[in-house]
Amino acid sequence: MAGSWHSRPPVGAQQGWQDLHQEDSMHKQWAAVDDYIAGLFPSDPVLDAVLRATRDAGMPQINVSPVQGRLLHVLALACNARNILEIGTLAGYSAIWMARALPADGKLISLEFDPKHADVARANIVRAGLADRVDVRLGTALDILPQLAAEGAGPFDLIFIDADKINLTTYFDWAVCLARPGSLIVVDNVIRGGDVLDAASDDAGLQGVRRFNEAIAADPRVTATILQMVGSKGHDGLALAVVRG
Repeated sequence: MAGSWHSRPPVGAQQGWQDLHQEDSMHKQWAAVDDYIAGLFPSDPVLDAVLRATRDAGMPQINVSPVQGRLLHVLALACNARNILEIGTLAGYSAIWMARALPADGKLISLEFDPKHADVARANIVRAGLADRVDVRLGTALDILPQLAAEGAGPFDLIFIDADKINLTTYFDWAVCLARPGSLIVVDNVIRGGDVLDAASDDAGLQGVRRFNEAIAADPRVTATILQMVGSKGHDGLALAVVRG
C-alpha cells in the first residue's frame, strides 16, 4: 500500500501536471497551425537566411513569426505606406517584411540599441536587396525619436513598435507625434501570455504594458483596439491604432 500511495502524486499536483500537459498540447497545436499557414505560401530563402543569421549570431529568438511578418507586410500595403518607422530592429526580419511593401522611392527607418544587432540587421538588409530603402539607426530610441522630429523625418504612414516594454507609452506618444491623420501604429507583445491580467505583478516590463494598454484605450488622438493572438510564439497580442484627424 505504501508503494502505491507514493507512486501517486497529490491531487493538486495531478491537476497541475494535467494543466501543464494541456497547455503544452495547445502550444503545439498553435505552432502547427502557424506552420500550416506559412506553408500555404512559397518558401522565401532570403527571410529563411535572416532567421539562420539570427541563430548563428546567438541573438535572442524573439523576432516576429513568419505569419506575423506577412501580416505586417499586408498592413503596409493596405495603408499604401511610403514612409515607415520601426522601433526595435533586432536582426531586421520584420523590417524586411515591411520594406518589401514600399515603393521604389519609399523609406523605412529602424531604431536599434544594440550594436551587434544593428550590424547583423544591416547585413541581412543588404542581402535582401533593400539597403536603398532601409536605414538602421543605432542608439537609444528615446534619443533618436526627438532627432527624427527635429529633422522632419516624418510623417510616417506605418509605425511598428517592438522594443522594451517599460517605455512603451513614451514610444507610442512619439509615434503619434511622428504620424499623420490616418497613420497606422502597431505595437507588439501587449498580452504577454495573459500576464497582463496580473495587476499586482512586480515585473516592470509587464507593468509598462499595462500602462500602455490603459493609455491607448483612453487616448483621444487615436482609434485603437487590442487583439490577442496565438501561434508559434505562444499567446500574445498586438495593439493597433489609427491616428485621428
